[in-house]
This record gives sequence, structure tokens and C-alpha cells, in this order.
Amino acid sequence: MEGRPTVSLAEKVRDAVERIGGRRGLALRTRQGYGSWAARFAAWAGSRERALDPGCARDWLGRLVSETRVSFATQKQALNALVFLYRDVCGLEEVDLGVKLRKTSRRIPVVLDMKDVMKLIEKLEPVYRLPAQLQYGAGLRVSELVNLRIKDVDTQRRQIEVRGGKGDKDRVTVLPSQLVGSIQKHKEPARQLYEEDRRNASPGVELPGALARKMPKAGKRWAWFWLFPAKDLSKDPASGIVRRHHLHPAVYSRALQRAALAADIEKRVTSHVLRHSFATHLLEGGCDIRTIQELLGHGDVKTTEIYTHVAKGANGCGVTSPFDILSPG
Repeated sequence: MEGRPTVSLAEKVRDAVERIGGRRGLALRTRQGYGSWAARFAAWAGSRERALDPGCARDWLGRLVSETRVSFATQKQALNALVFLYRDVCGLEEVDLGVKLRKTSRRIPVVLDMKDVMKLIEKLEPVYRLPAQLQYGAGLRVSELVNLRIKDVDTQRRQIEVRGGKGDKDRVTVLPSQLVGSIQKHKEPARQLYEEDRRNASPGVELPGALARKMPKAGKRWAWFWLFPAKDLSKDPASGIVRRHHLHPAVYSRALQRAALAADIEKRVTSHVLRHSFATHLLEGGCDIRTIQELLGHGDVKTTEIYTHVAKGANGCGVTSPFDILSPG
């Protein structure tokens, strides 16, 4: 008889972090990120005894900070992952790893001008066109875009409610008036998928952890259905339940890349480019930086100020190049 497959220490740690993270209500991507960092640390530690030693974790984090070129945000996530491991998984009450993180310079965002935004959207396959228009028009992160539910889009007030954004924060952003009709029309096939799921007695859509316990039947209500539902049912990676999920962010991102290639756009186009372009074009149009900060959901205005480095014209950088004054046309 064959023995049970050997499970490595790294795999055990990853599974434990993701399991406890689910119980604590952490978002799936957060659980996966913490699990990945905890597994990397456990593999480096090499033994259960060393992995349980905060001093060993301090040494590993110190090397990550001093010997690699990872960003400040990545360093912070690795630190948070190990704090979660010791506090929530291992049950330590006091966790102070005492590592000073290294600040890194911010990268200037890639921004498309308005003509390129239009070219990009025109080259998108029809099923991805409205999501891209909405992402650009409201300044959404891709995770916020695909997680929109029917109830989050208020066509009367021209507002979008972003629930559980980065840092688990809620905010309100603008809904472009020109997209109201398209959204209303888009709801018709989405409603057909919703009705199909109800006829087939499929489980309701995924709900945030606390809400799933408080209102377990809400996932079967139209208001909580995805604005951009997936065409087919698939297995929930967290629970194993086969249900309707939203548009997959990786599928949407690849569609943007295909459209950028077809539109002959020379810049590197990712799903975040439309959000960057939204902020920059608002700044160039004279919108004040604080309003843009609120629409983007930035906790610190310094994060928003990065767009002043790529904005054009008097409403952006505040200057005109002397060459433009010297050169005719």
C-alpha cells in the first residue's frame, strides 16, 4: 500500500495561514499573499522549530529588506504576513519583529492620452468594452471593477459605491452619465444568467465573510449578483462550492493587452493604466488633488500627488515648455 504523500513544511504553513485567514474574514487575495510569504519564510527556515522562532523571522525579513530590490509595499506585506502567522495562527499575544523597512522611490505611472484610451476601448472585444469604459470613467482598480454588484451602481445618482476596496475601505466614485444607458442594457443578459442560476438551484454568489454569516441567503438575491458575471459556473477556490463568479481579472487584463496590440499603442498597457489615466486626465482638467484622492480611495494624498509628475499643461505640471513657446504650432 502506498503511503500518504509527504506535505512539506512550507505547504503546511501556507494552508494554515490561508485557512485561518478565511476564518478571520480576510479577502482571498490577502490570504493568498500572506500564505505565499509565510510559505517562503518556512522554506527558508527549514524546520518547524526555526519557523516558530520570531528571531528567525526577524533575520529573514532583515535579509529581504537589505538584499533584495522589492518595493516598500512588498516588504510591508511580507512583514504583515509573518505577524499574522505568529499572532493569529501560532497564538502569540505580543509580536514585534522589529524590522525597519526600506523606503523605495515611487515609479511614475504609465498614462495614455485620451485618444489612445479611445483607440484601446474601440479595439476591445465587445464583452470587455463596458468594463473598460467603466474602469476608466470611474477610476477603479481592476479588483474593484470585477467585484461590482448590481446594487453598487446607482444610475439615478450617477454614483458607484466601491465596497471593501484596498485596505478594506468603502468609498463613492463617479458614474459617467454616458454609460448609464449601456449599463441598463448590460443588466438584461446578466439578469438572464441570474434567472438561470435560480432555476437550476445553483448556490448564490460569494458574499463577504461577515455578511455571509449574517445574511446567508443574500447571495441568491438580484441586488447582490455580479455586474459582470462569468459566463459559466466554476469552483470557488476558498470553499470548493461550484457557483457563478465574476469576470476573472486575468482574463480582462489579457483582453486589454490584445486590444493595445491591435491599436498599436507603444506603451505597456496593464489593467491599472486606465485608472492612472482617469486620475491624470482629471488633474489636467483642473480637478483639485483632494477630490481626486477621494475618488481613487487613496489614504494619503502623497500617493495621489504622483500624477502631478505625468500631467500635461497648465492644469497639470503648471508650466509650459519653452520649446512649445519657441516652436510654431
